[in-house]
Amino acid sequence: MQPVPLHNLSELERASLQELALYQLQEKLLVGDLSLAKVGPKGNKSIRQKLESFSKEKKDGSPQTFGIPLFQVIDNDRAYKQLQEEVKSSRRLCLEVEATVIRFRAQMQKKSPPGKSCGLVPCRVLSEEQLSPTFIDHSSWSHRRGAMSVDSISDLSDNTSKLLEALQLSHPHELDLRRSRGKKMLSLNPITWQVPRIVDRCCQHIETHGLQTVGIFRVGSSKKRVQQLREEFDQGLDVFLDEHQSVHDVAALLKEFLRDMPDSLIPRELYEAFLSTAYMERPAQLATLQLLLFLLPPCHSDTLHRLLRFLGEVARHAESSRGPDGQEIPGNKMTVSNLATVFAPNILQREKPGEKDCGVMNIEDSSAVILVLQRLIEHHQALFMVSPEMQQDILSRLFQTDPDVIDYLLRRKFDNVLSRR
Repeated sequence: MQPVPLHNLSELERASLQELALYQLQEKLLVGDLSLAKVGPKGNKSIRQKLESFSKEKKDGSPQTFGIPLFQVIDNDRAYKQLQEEVKSSRRLCLEVEATVIRFRAQMQKKSPPGKSCGLVPCRVLSEEQLSPTFIDHSSWSHRRGAMSVDSISDLSDNTSKLLEALQLSHPHELDLRRSRGKKMLSLNPITWQVPRIVDRCCQHIETHGLQTVGIFRVGSSKKRVQQLREEFDQGLDVFLDEHQSVHDVAALLKEFLRDMPDSLIPRELYEAFLSTAYMERPAQLATLQLLLFLLPPCHSDTLHRLLRFLGEVARHAESSRGPDGQEIPGNKMTVSNLATVFAPNILQREKPGEKDCGVMNIEDSSAVILVLQRLIEHHQALFMVSPEMQQDILSRLFQTDPDVIDYLLRRKFDNVLSRR
């Protein structure tokens, strides 16, 4: 076996990994009697409930993005995408019917004697562009280990999200190969990346337009423009961030989203455990941080991974450099240390926003939180990998609880190894 990215594991393997990580952390006396139920997202709904809730929230004017749990933001993104798909599907059907009427009318006119009308009501002639809508964009799809994968829930196009939701990303011939943990059915294939649209788009915008901008997260933004963007996301609008948007405004928007999350990106139940790693020796520190990351619910894990990858890219451009022609390319001055100082209070929080003393952190805790985030940024690639030894432990655990799925999981791993050669 080779190390594999965390998101390449099946949903069932990921659940087993959480249990293993919790057990090992309890042996280290770092998490006490913590249960996975406390760390996981609360109140998940069915797809029908999500759509109904989304429609109701839209009418009530409830926020769709800011100040609500992370899983709800992702649910809203998906519900909005599905509503868009229904509109597109209806429009496509109308266009197909109209095109059929035009073709039928043309055929009837050819068959009618000269000078006589075919008797059909004249209909509007559609342009070629109208008759050939390009609704389906497959460019954002990537194929991954027996299932389709996307970088963000919002990247799912047309009926793909419905299909993947219905199949739980399982292969059509493997639909019966699921195992129940409690009341939840777990797939034997990887699940989609669960990254909110606002996080992915803010990161993409800065990666595209702002890596050479000095003081990306330090320089002030326009409160009015940031508030306007915030309101547009909260209204559930499909907000596109292009080159005309200020990098500093987008940076401030991203920080506000993380700051206002009622359930911080790293769950508060794990705050003390993460803090305890700050002054560990490096090997023990990274091993413990990795186990703690394995405890995170998929939506928190995937979003944190996307954010850390983004911060690592920003830090790579902190220093000035020379281009191929010898011209100086200015650095953004946002080193790992600077980024950790800016983002640590938004990612690792002891108290909920609005609670007493939520913004108060003693100097010792503040320094420890910054050190922890520095390590997460510096080593994010390795921390979100699963070692061969841990994969073996997962399979051994599943052999005891779900022995009939082992052959399928091993076959999928073997096929993946062959596909990389």
